[in-house]
Amino acid sequence: MFYPFDQRDRAALPHDPFKAIIAPRPVGWISSVSHHGALNLAPYSFFNALSNTPPILAFASDSKKDSVAFIEETREFTWSMASYDLRFEMNATGASLPRGMSEFDHAGLETAPSKLVGAPRVAKSPAALECKLIDIIQLNDMHGTQTQVFLVLGQVVGVYINDAFIQNGMFNTAQAAPIARCGYSDYAVADQMFAVKRPA
Repeated sequence: MFYPFDQRDRAALPHDPFKAIIAPRPVGWISSVSHHGALNLAPYSFFNALSNTPPILAFASDSKKDSVAFIEETREFTWSMASYDLRFEMNATGASLPRGMSEFDHAGLETAPSKLVGAPRVAKSPAALECKLIDIIQLNDMHGTQTQVFLVLGQVVGVYINDAFIQNGMFNTAQAAPIARCGYSDYAVADQMFAVKRPA
C-alpha cells in the first residue's frame, strides 16, 4: 500500500498510522513552573534526545500549552522518566486541567526538588534530567506557513539517578523499564536489552 499523506484510504485505514509507524517514541514527561509558582507536568510523545555534546533534549507541543508558556517564562524545565510502574500516573497527567491545577496532585504524584532548576522532578521516577532552555521555535510547514506547533530545545545541566538502578557503573535501563508511546492508545516498555557492537 502507498498513498500521498493527505489521501489515505479511510476504509482501509480509518485511523492515521503515522504515529504507529514512528514508534516507539520515548515519553517526554516534562515538569515546569511559572513565575508565579504554578506547577505543570505533562507527557509528550514527540520527544527525544537530539545531541550528546552538548546534551540536548527536544519536545514538540501542538499548541502553546502551559508547559511551553511556563518554560518560556522561566527558561528551564525537568524531564522525568516515565516507567512501567508509573504508567497510569503518566497517563493521568495528560488530562486537560484548568490552569493552575497541579497534574502532580491530580495523578497522586509526589514532587522532589531539583538541584539546578526550579521545576521539580517526579519523586518516584528512576531518573530525571534538569534542563535550561536553548530555544522555542514555532514550526512552519513545507509551504512556509506558520503552524501551531512549538519545538522546545533544552540543554541538560543536571542528572538524577535513583541509586537502585545503577549496576556495574551503568544505568540499568531494563530494570527501570521506561515506557514509550506507540500509535493509537498503545505503549511499549523497554524491559529487555540486547547489545550489538558498532563497526570500527
